[in-house]
Amino acid sequence: MDFSLSDDQMMLRDTVRRIATEQFAPRAAEIDEKEEFPWDNFKTLSENGLLGIQIPEAYGGAEAGMLSMILTVEEVARCCAATSVMLTTQALTSDPILIGGTEEQKMKYLYRLASGECLGATGITEPGAGSDVSGMQTVATRVDGGYILNGSKIFITNGGVSEIIVVVCYTDRSKGNKGISMMIVEKGDNGFSVGKEEHKMGIHGSETRELVFDNVFLPERRLLGGVEGNGFKVLMKTFNYTRPAVGAQALGIAQGALDTVISFTKERCQFGQSLVSFQGMRWMIAEMALAVETARTMVYRAASLIDTEPDSPDIPKLSSMAKWYASDVAMKVTTDAVQCLGGYGYTREYPVERMMRDAKITQIYEGTNQVQRIIIANQLLA
Repeated sequence: MDFSLSDDQMMLRDTVRRIATEQFAPRAAEIDEKEEFPWDNFKTLSENGLLGIQIPEAYGGAEAGMLSMILTVEEVARCCAATSVMLTTQALTSDPILIGGTEEQKMKYLYRLASGECLGATGITEPGAGSDVSGMQTVATRVDGGYILNGSKIFITNGGVSEIIVVVCYTDRSKGNKGISMMIVEKGDNGFSVGKEEHKMGIHGSETRELVFDNVFLPERRLLGGVEGNGFKVLMKTFNYTRPAVGAQALGIAQGALDTVISFTKERCQFGQSLVSFQGMRWMIAEMALAVETARTMVYRAASLIDTEPDSPDIPKLSSMAKWYASDVAMKVTTDAVQCLGGYGYTREYPVERMMRDAKITQIYEGTNQVQRIIIANQLLA
């Protein structure tokens, strides 16, 4: 398979790399320390048209494809993982609408998300329903003119800063997965409130909240697609598109850590010579580079398949492989990066300890890596 980038893709990659290096990297440590949502970075992404890379032009996006989306996420994550979460979460919100929404819903919501007019969030996880989506308790009960939504969600990225929230819920629990639907909630809806903010191990600049739905009335037009029972199917297809993006996020973190190691070990001297003079260090760096490049191949392969063969039956398998492998690589490479820098790596003077903390979540959200193993095995052994 040809992985060469088009001229437009190379221009996009170089542009995003410049923006990330000049504007995001200098503030990454400060954002991590203060645990504040970086609204200025969101404004930068919005002004440069980077929040709707994969969304069709008809709905305000760039219609540049999945690989372009991957390149964007990778370059931002290379400098500031927390800022890259804005890109992946915006896609996690827009993709269900793009996949399963009515034309009216696409016109109303996708432009706002693609243009950066507002942020979006998707409510899936609950206290008793993490990997097991079917264990959720949130229910939308049909009433005259619409639905009454009750329940709560936890660990919702951008939950407190978003104006559009796609909520996964039951509309008919007796039907199991076929009774799962998606509802669109807007900031300001009566009965909708934002709960506590989580203080996390990593991605400190990304806000994570509890969402509470207390008798929230939603008119019929807020039911995604206007059809009950399509929520689980839309969610699974959404993950096929968003998991490679998480893989790209992990890839960017790993590349950023490798870049730091190379720079540091060339300058740092011990026993009268630079660290890169020692064979053990050189081999360690070579192994890190090998892992990063193989992860890049997996992630780009999945993204390219989505662009060129959108109906391929291999997409779920390759998307899961890309997310699983790249996130494991990110965790290994960032851990090794801390080791390469020694005591300096353990301090906040250098970014690798932050990158190690940031990398961990990529093994967990949008399906743990253990769940990815299940998905891959099920497809191979069906």
